Amino acid sequence: MTGANAHDVTELIALVDAVPELRGRGRRPRRRLELIMADRAYDSRFRRAELDERGLAAEIPGRHQPHGSGLGRHRWVVERTFAWLHQLKRLLVRYDRRADIHEAFVALGCCLVCFRRLNRSF
Repeated sequence: MTGANAHDVTELIALVDAVPELRGRGRRPRRRLELIMADRAYDSRFRRAELDERGLAAEIPGRHQPHGSGLGRHRWVVERTFAWLHQLKRLLVRYDRRADIHEAFVALGCCLVCFRRLNRSF
C-alpha cells in the first residue's frame, strides 16, 4: 500500500514479487503468474526487462501506438469492482492512518460486495 501521491508504476515489480503461488485446476496446477496486462503508463524498457527476468509475458501497449489493444475488455471488471467498493463511504476516502486497519476494511468491503452479489443470485 502506498500513499496517494505515489505513481503505480513504481510499485509494479514489488507487486509482482508479492503475488503468492497460484493453485490451478485439474491435473497440473499453475504455480506462478504467466501474463501481465497493463496500460500504456507501464511501457518502458526497464519494466519489460524486469518482467522478462521473472519469466512473465507482458501485454502492454506502446506509448505512441494507436488505441485498440483490447485491454479495455478486461479493465472494466476492475473498474466495476472499485465502483462497488466506493459505495462504502469509508473506502471512498481513506481516513485511517494505519494500513492494517484500512486493509481490514477493504477485506470487509469485499465480503459485503460478494454477499450482495450472491444474495441476488438465490
